[in-house]
Amino acid sequence: MTNIDTTIPQPRKLGAVNWLGLWTLTSKEIRRFLKVYFQTIIAPMVTTLMFLAIFTLSVGPATVTVGTVPFAQFLAPGLIIMAMTQNAFANTSSSLIIAKVQGNIVDVLMPPLSALEQTLGFALGGVARGVVVGVAVGISMIPFVPVSIHSFGFVVFHGVMASLMLSLLGMIAGIWADKFDHMAAVTNFIVTPLSFLSGTFYSVDRLPASLKLFAFANPFFYMIDGFRYGFIGHADGSLVYGAIIVVTANLALSYIAYRMFRTGYKLKA
Repeated sequence: MTNIDTTIPQPRKLGAVNWLGLWTLTSKEIRRFLKVYFQTIIAPMVTTLMFLAIFTLSVGPATVTVGTVPFAQFLAPGLIIMAMTQNAFANTSSSLIIAKVQGNIVDVLMPPLSALEQTLGFALGGVARGVVVGVAVGISMIPFVPVSIHSFGFVVFHGVMASLMLSLLGMIAGIWADKFDHMAAVTNFIVTPLSFLSGTFYSVDRLPASLKLFAFANPFFYMIDGFRYGFIGHADGSLVYGAIIVVTANLALSYIAYRMFRTGYKLKA
């Protein structure tokens, strides 16, 4: 006679943090962009090199330095972090809006993941994509620009914080948006202008006083300025104040994203 196990299944004890669930969500987001690496890594690398070529050729030999730094060497860090932030934003925003449109967002909401774990899982996936793209773009620039690192700590800190900032912003936009047109509006009217007007392609010291105040009010400026300092050893703004602004912005965005998951804003019917 076959013995039948009549033991009642017991729920798994997850503890204070569901580490397995957090790792699963994060790895899902990482595998998601690695699976289409030609689109998510190679394409941004090629696009950034085209920006580098266009700007260095358009400036020409008449203006070859920004302060004491060759223009191409000044431009390279800005292009690297621009690629990092754009891809960090794209990773989280596209993941959430596609899940909402296709109706499989329930696959994220149903597992035993807290709002904080959901926020961290998506955010870390976006940061991973930003860092991978940044490394790929930086390596691809070496044959064309003398890339040297003045402070590795500043490069890592501002690279990770910038990727986290746009990853969180992408989460907020992805949850808020009801369709792809809404996402395009956020990209075209918020992310792109703030990125382009933050000193990516120029030194803010050349701006008039009124526009310089606008640049200093832009949190994107501080993440780019600190990241560039890590490479060339020169900053247009205060490094300490900039680090405080970047960390504060990330804390604020983290709380907003957390509250969205916590309340189910536009996620739960």
